[in-house]
Amino acid sequence: MYRKIEDFIKDWSYESEGTINLFKNISNEALNKKNHENVRSIAVLAWHITITLNEMLNKAGLNVVGPDEHSKPPTSISEIIAAYDSSAKSVTQEVQKKWNDASLLEEANLYGENWKHGVTLSILIKHQAHHRGQLTVLMRQSGMLVPGVYGPSKEDWAKYNMPTAD
Repeated sequence: MYRKIEDFIKDWSYESEGTINLFKNISNEALNKKNHENVRSIAVLAWHITITLNEMLNKAGLNVVGPDEHSKPPTSISEIIAAYDSSAKSVTQEVQKKWNDASLLEEANLYGENWKHGVTLSILIKHQAHHRGQLTVLMRQSGMLVPGVYGPSKEDWAKYNMPTAD
């Protein structure tokens, strides 16, 4: 749970940049590839990450700009990146404008439970990281390069001429 707005903003800056870097490695050709019948396509997963920003935080009382939560994914990764980037910037602006450290202890009903705003911000980041992890697996299975987010990826290690674990 976040107790200080500045702590969330610092984390959010890093997390949203990591998501954009990941999205930039997705090809348009791979967007609708389904690796398994019970797995979302890359497009649906990337779009889910994107639409959740405003969907979740608007339920908590903010007015984050973003695509409708029921909208279909665009057909190009550049459109997904643009929508995500706009929403991620809106998250920063709305949190800084409408919430303060004290309001992080206030609650809103999300998904049938009362969440403190500080918890909501924490869950937003964890939700994104969770789905980003799923996305990296689909990207690897599709032969795309995966950038490191919390440390070097296999490709990053190779750039540094370091041994990779196989």
